[in-house]
Amino acid sequence: MQKSRSSQIEFIALMAALMSVTALAIDALLPALDIIGEAIQTKTPADNQLLITMIFLGLGIGPLIFGPLADARGRKSSVYIGFFIFIIASFICVYTRSFEVMILGRILQGIGLSAPRTICIAIIRDLYEGDYMARIMSFVTVVFLLIPIVAPAMGKVVLDTWNWQGIFIVQVIISVLVMFWFWKRQHETLTPDKRIPYSVKRILSGFYETIKYKRTIAFTIIQGFIVGSFLVYLSASQQIFENQYGLEDEFPYIFAGLAASIGAAILLNATLVVRLGMEKLVTYALAGFFCVSLLYVILFYDVLHPSIYILVAFFALQFFCIGFMFGNLRALAMEPVGHIAGIGAAITGLISTLMAVPISTFIGRFVENTTLPLFIGFSSCAAISLGILFWIKKKTPKKISLKPSS
Repeated sequence: MQKSRSSQIEFIALMAALMSVTALAIDALLPALDIIGEAIQTKTPADNQLLITMIFLGLGIGPLIFGPLADARGRKSSVYIGFFIFIIASFICVYTRSFEVMILGRILQGIGLSAPRTICIAIIRDLYEGDYMARIMSFVTVVFLLIPIVAPAMGKVVLDTWNWQGIFIVQVIISVLVMFWFWKRQHETLTPDKRIPYSVKRILSGFYETIKYKRTIAFTIIQGFIVGSFLVYLSASQQIFENQYGLEDEFPYIFAGLAASIGAAILLNATLVVRLGMEKLVTYALAGFFCVSLLYVILFYDVLHPSIYILVAFFALQFFCIGFMFGNLRALAMEPVGHIAGIGAAITGLISTLMAVPISTFIGRFVENTTLPLFIGFSSCAAISLGILFWIKKKTPKKISLKPSS
């Protein structure tokens, strides 16, 4: 029993490590955005935001390759290929001095990292389902969130002691260590009898099968709006705290504290999800997300820069709500497509990410001198998501419990 518990703890840690390389590639770069922007000659702070958002474009495209590949050749080999692409792309970013080539490198990094990120979810789906899958996802995400807490501080240390290129080198070293751990300790979860031959026809049929499930598409679209609004904060956080509020030294600590608020919600979610269910938690969290953002817009519509304490408090409330949505929305979307977990994860990831990138890019262009557009974006995305959620609840027939007669 103890051995089984230890194995599950290691499994959670390993899945979190696979996802954490993605977080490291995103968050460790935040303190260096202005310096990298000078090196590659970006023209505006909004262009610097693209160094963050474009990796998500790769994360959206990559699952179309690695999802079906994981269903055809197994989970492990696909993860190795993804890490190899990420390492090559990291060295492209190290040696370029061109904005366009840097963007290409970041997209390729995202494509490579989409393999461990997507296949991690498929592995969990291979072994768990329903609310217990959401429970495991919650624990994985809690461990995974330790990286956003420490990554900006780590990036700043590397930047101060070495240079911005060193941040990419550290990412490569960590990815190699995680890949070795995965190779050594994780068994293949997709047995040969369950593998599906790789073909374009299979991808198309998997796509059509996935989109026919209304609940899958509805929760995927909601995820796209929530991730898109959060991505605005992620890409603009350095600009907000360092440029608008002049808190360059404090930025890593503020970022860590706000990441911790998401982690606290996800940890609480792991306890509540089996008792209350994913859908109810998502409903409450989405309503809270909308109300908090709308309250900020009403209170500070004519205020350029509210107190930093007020801003951080509103962000913390927003992200606490988001913590109940990330894992649950993904699990709800994946529930009907467990029989095609690889391609299902790929399609849902593609749709939500391809929504999130233009949403965040559009809103991010307005977050130049004030955070108000960010909260307007939060409330708009939440309002649309609530409409979709109520629509899908109305479309879903209520379950009738039939008890045998005594």
